[in-house]
Amino acid sequence: MSDVGSEEFEEEQGPYLGEYEGDRNDAGERHGVGKAVLPNGDTYQGQYEHGQRNGQGTYRFKNGARYIGEYYMNKKHGQGTFYYPDGSKYEGGWVDDQRQGHGVYTYTNGDTYDGEWMNHQRHGQGVYTYADTGSKYVGTWALGKQEGAGECIHLNHRFQGNFVNSNPFGTGKYVFDIGCEQHGEYSSAKEDKGEGEDEDPISATVLKWKADKVTAMTLWTPVEELKKQPAAPGEVKESEIQATGPEPTIAEDKEETDLVSEVGKEPEVEPEGTQALSTAPEEVEE
Repeated sequence: MSDVGSEEFEEEQGPYLGEYEGDRNDAGERHGVGKAVLPNGDTYQGQYEHGQRNGQGTYRFKNGARYIGEYYMNKKHGQGTFYYPDGSKYEGGWVDDQRQGHGVYTYTNGDTYDGEWMNHQRHGQGVYTYADTGSKYVGTWALGKQEGAGECIHLNHRFQGNFVNSNPFGTGKYVFDIGCEQHGEYSSAKEDKGEGEDEDPISATVLKWKADKVTAMTLWTPVEELKKQPAAPGEVKESEIQATGPEPTIAEDKEETDLVSEVGKEPEVEPEGTQALSTAPEEVEE
């Protein structure tokens, strides 16, 4: 079958439904192995069962995206790899066309996330690695944000504590490679940034680190740290959060210092690949 693109064809034969070449069952349904060209130009080559994509197959989108993996009742389900048009890639589990289970996402800027997913979002235990610095966040995620017990690992130090809305909150500690720890607590405060275009005050949430004491290295237990946490503050928009000031130094006093370290901070510009979490191209039914 070919698309002649004429009004007469559509009136007599109906709209163009694509092309199919492959196995069929006694009922005439696509069943077995075949190749289909969809009306929008996408193609699928792989296994069918009773007229639906079922089993292993390769789906190529006309925008350049490509999925190679398992299908169940026309939906991505099982293990598969999705190559996005911007160059990012996801390799892992799928459920009902959504990233779910364990998977590895490689973003366009080289960052990677290796961990658990649910409904297309980072959710559960996972490791996010920043390509430009080599820093890592190792800990818990909830609906795409760093949430709960976690650890940020940098070149010569690390932060261990609790995270709320992708930012450190409550008690925690910095562990330095020289063999000591600085204990303290993170809190948030509003900071006036002046007036905007509409002459309305612009405020941003700034994280404050209050140093407490310096000790020798001790064992860190995430569960115990969580028990010490105060109640989380009111919802803070991620776009309002801004970390400023010098990095905390090892000190015995309790002076407050502004946060500079990249603890819990996603890249300043969200990788284009992350946008695919909610905008992955959808397949067109045949």
